Amino acid sequence: MMTRLLAALAIATLAFTPAPAFADEAKLPRTISVNGTGEVMAVPDLATITLGVMSSAATAQEALAANTRSMTDVMALLKKEGIEDRDISTSNFNVSPRYDYGQGGTQPPKVMGYDVSNTVTVNVRKADALGDLLDKAVTAGSNQVYGIAFSVSKPEAKLDEARKSAVADARRKAEIYAAAGGFKLGDILSVAEGSNYRPPLPMVMKSTMAAEAAPVPVARGEQSLTVDVSIVWAIK
Repeated sequence: MMTRLLAALAIATLAFTPAPAFADEAKLPRTISVNGTGEVMAVPDLATITLGVMSSAATAQEALAANTRSMTDVMALLKKEGIEDRDISTSNFNVSPRYDYGQGGTQPPKVMGYDVSNTVTVNVRKADALGDLLDKAVTAGSNQVYGIAFSVSKPEAKLDEARKSAVADARRKAEIYAAAGGFKLGDILSVAEGSNYRPPLPMVMKSTMAAEAAPVPVARGEQSLTVDVSIVWAIK
């Protein structure tokens, strides 16, 4: 009986003793995580503008008719300048009464006329011709320009350059930490990207320029295409 009891205790002891291989696997690997940033500058080649026509008349029908005539001329001008149908979209159309509230506001408001507004958003794929196009649009009848925004139409190649720079920047920083900490970098364990490419905010404009105005000076400047990466290395 005693022999059987001692054997059972020996088996139980072996069952609760962790194996060396299992203990090694339980150790967490040593790692270092570093962020890197890559930036590439690019000249925008695409301009997006919102322009339109505001018309006023005594009746809604008269205001609409006047607005339709002017807007038809503007649309014809855009087509003549090579703007494709896919790059023109109506962004707002509004018919609203214009009131006279009198002195002191003691009398009910009276309708004094009607305003009709029709605006379109246009993508101009030849951004360097934007100033001339704006001048011609005003001459054709557009009396409102609400904004201009520039962007890079195909940023992929530039973003790839930024990605390479971001990885190089992260490695440079990691090697500095490794030298300062007295260790070496091992294999890359993970890479995570966060793109910061954001087109600039539009330039807010509201124009009633005269038909005789000279071509509008427009500056495109440059845009920053930025990519952030986070890389985790094993530590040797």
